Amino acid sequence: MPENHLSRRNFLAATAAATAALSVDGAEAAYKKKGEKLIKVKPRKVSPNEKLNCAAIGAGGKGNSDIAACEGENVVALCDADWDRAAESFQRFPNARKFKDYRVMLEEMPEIDAVTVSTPDHTHAPAAYMAMKMGKHVYVQKPLTHTVAEARLLRDTARECGVATQMGNQGHAEDGVRNLYEMVWSGAIGQVKEVHIWTSRPVWPQGI
Repeated sequence: MPENHLSRRNFLAATAAATAALSVDGAEAAYKKKGEKLIKVKPRKVSPNEKLNCAAIGAGGKGNSDIAACEGENVVALCDADWDRAAESFQRFPNARKFKDYRVMLEEMPEIDAVTVSTPDHTHAPAAYMAMKMGKHVYVQKPLTHTVAEARLLRDTARECGVATQMGNQGHAEDGVRNLYEMVWSGAIGQVKEVHIWTSRPVWPQGI
């Protein structure tokens, strides 16, 4: 076999490493000076009686409903590249600071405790990565990442930084599903041998 032969395994390994590096570099770039790196920041300690300072990365469309779910907390900042699309969020939270670049928002507002990430799919991983490195708890819409390498990077970053995270599969986080898990795990309904699942999706007629 020629020395310059690129095996499938080597190709996948190189691609995964490059993808992870791109995610990191993309998140750390832009407004920061050349050569600087993101420094890990620990989450701010918040008492049980204190409200969280929340911010939206992506405030229009799905981002509007995601940040609206934080209405019981302090919504301190909203970021969206298209301020026309984000107008409803801006009206809902008139006292929140407005940004077009989430990197600038995270740099200028260290008091932010948590962010929602509801941007175009390819920006989920870089935005979540930077937020976690800066000590922010993160709720990220699906898809979490485009590659397994990005997913592993986010997993490791969350562990390293000690932040709480969730992807936008909120249906799986509801009390009913949690109760079902506990029933199965405890053996309350015996050994589960078969599962039947129904879905209403897609909601429009099929086969027409």
